[in-house]
Parts: sequence; structure tokens; C-alpha cells
Amino acid sequence: MQYQNEPADRLEISDDKGRLDVPLIHRFLSEEAYWCLGIPLSTVQRAINHSLCVGGYVDGQLVAFARVITDKATFGYLSDVFVLPAHRGRGHSKALVAAILDHPELQGLRRLMLATSDAHGLYAGFGFQSPTYPDSLMERYQPDIYRLTR
Repeated sequence: MQYQNEPADRLEISDDKGRLDVPLIHRFLSEEAYWCLGIPLSTVQRAINHSLCVGGYVDGQLVAFARVITDKATFGYLSDVFVLPAHRGRGHSKALVAAILDHPELQGLRRLMLATSDAHGLYAGFGFQSPTYPDSLMERYQPDIYRLTR
């Protein structure tokens, strides 16, 4: 899959895992992402290995990332979406989410979910909303898991 949008610094989006800059992804997630501070490199690598991943590239350098945990038939969970700070405000997050929603392996999913503390407006623009039946959803949440496993 190749997708390009048209901002000033033209973003190329690719689902080729071989192009991903895993050390950069790990650094961002472990040091800057509020949802997984301290995540080990081995966990990031395992997550990438078992997810559909897309990278956003400017001049061949990774500047954005997202992954979908999915069975590619009925369900997906959008996770670890980020744009490096120096590249924000240019429409890259919208282009990344649009590319994910258009991805051929994610068509026909009955449910695509995500969790966010600060980007509701972005995702609402793509049709995401609060769960229709929140009482039917459950979770086992361990927010300090990465601190406990060090």
C-alpha cells in the first residue's frame, strides 16, 4: 500500500514493515507517549510483528506511525498513533488515519476501536464515537505494567 497526501512536506504512507525505524518508534513510545511510557523495546517489536503497521515518511524519514491490532476480518483496534512533534500541524495525522481506514486488509470490519485522552476531535472526523453500548464493554487495564516489569 502506498498513499500520499499533499502538504508542503509531502507525506508518503507505507505499510512495509521493513521500512519502519523501530528504534525511533520505541524511543517515542517509551519516552513521549503518555499511554505507554517505559515500554520495553522487545514489547514494541513484538507488537509491530503482530499488527498491521503504517509509517508516514517525509523525504524517506519516518515522522509518523500507527498500528492496528486486527484479525483482518471482523475487528480492529487502532493504537500507537503519533506524529513527531516537529511534523505536527501539517495534516499528517489525518492522512495516516485516512490511509488506515482505506487499507484493503481492513475493509469490512464490524468494529474498529481506539482509546484516546486528547484526540477525540481528530477521530470524530472519521466517524469514531463513544461506544453505543458502553455497559457491554469490559477491560483489564494495567496502566503501570511497564514500570512493574523493569
